[in-house]
Amino acid sequence: MTRTLDRLAEYYDSLGLDYDVIIVNDGSKDKTAQMATEFCATHPRFRVIDSQPNHGKGFVVRRGILEAKGDLILFCDADLATPQEETEKLLFHMDRGSDIAIGSRPLKESSLEVRQPFYREMAGRLFNKIVQALGIRGIDDTQCGFKMFKREVAHDIFKRCEVNGFGFDLECLFIARDLDYTIAEVPIRWRHQEGSKVVLLRDGPRMIMDLIRLRLKGKKKRLAHGSGS
Repeated sequence: MTRTLDRLAEYYDSLGLDYDVIIVNDGSKDKTAQMATEFCATHPRFRVIDSQPNHGKGFVVRRGILEAKGDLILFCDADLATPQEETEKLLFHMDRGSDIAIGSRPLKESSLEVRQPFYREMAGRLFNKIVQALGIRGIDDTQCGFKMFKREVAHDIFKRCEVNGFGFDLECLFIARDLDYTIAEVPIRWRHQEGSKVVLLRDGPRMIMDLIRLRLKGKKKRLAHGSGS
């Protein structure tokens, strides 16, 4: 954890930009929250949201995004599987008018420096085909944990989101499409990291069911939740 936070501070300080980092802890039982709090005590641009008890990744990402104040909001996984230098690739598209820019591993220009095990890669490809068939067409990688939004766009989307589990990526992109926001899919560098919390046989079907429920709900009901916030 400390290594990740040190890298974030080093990188964003080097850009000379005004920034802040929100660390959201999803009810972990280890020392994650303690280490993050100690780091923040000496790094005023960092702060911790210690969400208790565990609610799921979708819940804590949504909470962090809705509390973020910057003009642009990036969420990334704590393992930094996508190096922070790739932020500049997303910024390039945001500067040219995209509402959302997302990292995408399957694009031919992407560099997978350490690949996933073969079975996970094949399962991911199958998962994406199902996702496209169910309604999120034209996006090759919905699940990469490296996405950037304009603040007003992020808040407009995530205040309508309800999925608390790993299917939140699907929900936010589905709603972004409903709202006609422009999405740039961007090739990135990426390194597989051991220790993923996603269990394919358990979480894959749950995410597909989340997407089916979203599709059956219909556009009007998908957009109704939180629209008055």
